[in-house]
Amino acid sequence: MNKQENKIFIYNSLERKKMPFEPINNREVRMYVCGPTVYDEPHIGHARSAYIFDVIRRYLCFKGYKVKFVRNVTDVDDKIIDKAKKEYPSEDLNISFKKVATKYLASYHSALKSLGIDSNDIIEPKASEYIDKMISFIKMLIDKNSAYEASGDVYFDITKAKNYGKLSNQSLDKMISGARFVVGENKRNPLDFALWKKAKENEPSWQSPWGRGRPGWHIECSAMSEDLLGDEFDIHGGGIDLIFPHHENEFAQSQALGKRFANYWIHHGLLTINGQKMAKSLGNFITVDDFITKYRDPDLLKLLFLSTHYSHPVDFTEEKIEEAKKQKKTFNEFFDKVNFWQLKEGKPKLTSSDKEKSMVDDFDNKFFEAISDDFNTPKALSIIFELIDLSAKFISQDKEDLFKYAKLKLEVFFNIFGLTIKQEKAMPQEFNEKLKLREEAKKNKDFKRADEIRRAIDAKYKGSLIDTASGYTFTFVEVDNDEG
Repeated sequence: MNKQENKIFIYNSLERKKMPFEPINNREVRMYVCGPTVYDEPHIGHARSAYIFDVIRRYLCFKGYKVKFVRNVTDVDDKIIDKAKKEYPSEDLNISFKKVATKYLASYHSALKSLGIDSNDIIEPKASEYIDKMISFIKMLIDKNSAYEASGDVYFDITKAKNYGKLSNQSLDKMISGARFVVGENKRNPLDFALWKKAKENEPSWQSPWGRGRPGWHIECSAMSEDLLGDEFDIHGGGIDLIFPHHENEFAQSQALGKRFANYWIHHGLLTINGQKMAKSLGNFITVDDFITKYRDPDLLKLLFLSTHYSHPVDFTEEKIEEAKKQKKTFNEFFDKVNFWQLKEGKPKLTSSDKEKSMVDDFDNKFFEAISDDFNTPKALSIIFELIDLSAKFISQDKEDLFKYAKLKLEVFFNIFGLTIKQEKAMPQEFNEKLKLREEAKKNKDFKRADEIRRAIDAKYKGSLIDTASGYTFTFVEVDNDEG
């Protein structure tokens, strides 16, 4: 089967089942993902979310879809305001909250860049730029009798919502019975949620028909997605922790205005550190910058993520990073073997069979079947290693057409996963001359001299010369990422 023919299936959180993916427009995909609230340094949990949806976007593009990808930025929020009070205690909050948001959004962008996560084609609306559209959205909800004003606050009336609780699979009656009123709130029902918050003294605020205030969290995503993607779009993504109340409330307020909203909901599992929730108070808070500083290779984090299905939780441990290092070493050794084979002089070029070529094609098909099956990256990753094992045999058999054919397939897989493809390294003529001297020493049974030459080659070219059944190969040694 041609890789382009694989039908994509997605587990839809709304329907709680795997469904064939059928975009609204035949060759276009409109996709909205909840982005960061910019009040702190981005951590590796943020990295998982960004990477998962980047892989999905890359695969959809590979399949020939034109992807319109929107990832919002919450740049006005209680956490941002609290951080501004701490970092700029003597400044006007109307100025300092913007400084905090600008600072940490820049950190987020820097983190994505260091991870090699492409943001060039991503539309990134900010909440502060959508205040007027949010106010208009709220007005329409009030006109529809789905929202009400109470002493300067505006709340969504969940009793007017259609199928409230469907996304999070909760009974409305049970949610209401378990909810509690918060002191100072003027809402009619404990589940009603804020669309507009009355301004507090000295805090950032905007003028509205209900007085000065600022929007609630949930309303921004409905206003942004409608403006950029329309009343109905294909995919809404985010972490499983956002299903309730954030995504449930987005869905409710949009449907209250007759908007279909998102057709497929994709939610990823959360990240823990050694089995514990990541928190500064526990001393296990790992920023993206911390990871890059310590390990220096973003592929190690990506391999950790790829090894677990996106919908499942992933636990970050040193043991798993060590396993990722071994996986990366396998990749690099393969590309080194291909490179070294091409450097060898007098190499034979043996003919391969159609059957052998079809073996490579089988792995190609299996890879795309795995990715098309709800983005099953663990299975796809295992297929990569199987193809590398097969290709290494082709190298040892001097079947250049086959291992180069397999290498092209692997490069496609790596590009979909955003993994680094080790580039070919040119070697000086002196390298081949030393190899010839070593071969002569071995023929003369001067193995001591042969070993001396091998050690000299290893030291000078920073690698490892290894004898094989078909001759020898040379693997460039990677610097240990734990070392400074």
